[in-house]
Amino acid sequence: MSTQITIGNLTLGGGAPVRVQSMTNTDTMDTQATVDQTLRLAERGCEIVRITAPDIKAAENLGRIKERLLSLGCNVPIVADIHFNPKVAEVAASLVEKVRINPGNYTDRNTGKTDFSETEYNDQLKRIADRIAPLIDICRHHHTAIRIGTNHGSLSERILSRYGNTPEGMAQSAIEFALICRDLDFHQLVFSMKASNVKVMVDSTRLFVAKMHALHLDYPIHLGVTEAGDALQGRLKSAAGIGALLLDGIGDTIRVSLTEPPEEEIPVAYAILQAVGARITQAEYIACPSCGRTQYDIQQALRLIKNATSHLQGIKIGVMGCIVNGPGEMADADYGYVGSGRGKVTLYKGQKPVLTNIAQEEAVDRLVQLIKQSGDWTERD
Repeated sequence: MSTQITIGNLTLGGGAPVRVQSMTNTDTMDTQATVDQTLRLAERGCEIVRITAPDIKAAENLGRIKERLLSLGCNVPIVADIHFNPKVAEVAASLVEKVRINPGNYTDRNTGKTDFSETEYNDQLKRIADRIAPLIDICRHHHTAIRIGTNHGSLSERILSRYGNTPEGMAQSAIEFALICRDLDFHQLVFSMKASNVKVMVDSTRLFVAKMHALHLDYPIHLGVTEAGDALQGRLKSAAGIGALLLDGIGDTIRVSLTEPPEEEIPVAYAILQAVGARITQAEYIACPSCGRTQYDIQQALRLIKNATSHLQGIKIGVMGCIVNGPGEMADADYGYVGSGRGKVTLYKGQKPVLTNIAQEEAVDRLVQLIKQSGDWTERD
């Protein structure tokens, strides 16, 4: 379990729910547009909102955006996304709850070197510590968290010279910053290994976590497949990368990066969390694809059951075609809807059949009644 930190009024890691975040795509200097989009994200369930700060003016405007949000009763934590200039991070750190930096922001760039002696390598690490120290002082004073986000393709020349553009290089780049922050006694940290390649993202994150544990560190981890795309591709790549790591027990906050309005990322994120059992926010369904043994319209039944029960948090319902595999394969379901003959259904509570051979036309209503009688029903908001 990771160390728990705070981002504004939100806890992250250490047993807290896996937090869902997204990023605005408005011009940060357009205060109203950014506020409006942040409000829409928060209304959809987004718990952390990242806003780009490409320069000092944009960083300063984050303060105005935050003030406007608070005046409207929205206290969602804001993360400043920093590009290149460490001074921008220092401005933003006094205004919002978290800043996201890239290790490349603090390394020597464009040196043209392809080979570093041990002394040169270590000297650059010392310069990194000197450069990041002012940001850490500001963050410490304002209780601001930092996400150190390593991106595939933006590694320093020093890292590339020793590790190449590899998951090992990404993990090593991040671990160096973890050690620098530890030496500066700053621990309000989150780390991420981002790549558009799912395998690189998964491998680098696993490597980083292993390196952390070897050093007795356990900072929270942000998960996401960057530039995942849109539609089915974007959702599948995100689910594959994020889901694989969540099943490993890795991940404290996630972002699904889609080339779509950011509001569309939020339901996908919650669906991934639900699928891997990391965060249960709605009913879950076990449903067989059906075969020749199925003697009722299972597709229609599943749609009707979902329409009636999808708001029930934490309930698992099995919708099965027949008795052959149904009860066994829905073993961990709370309720079951199983075909028992032509147009007939048997309803289960757990593994026990309680209502047998009900006409399909009335079976969904009888299922709802059963859930209500069992005390598991709540009304929709």
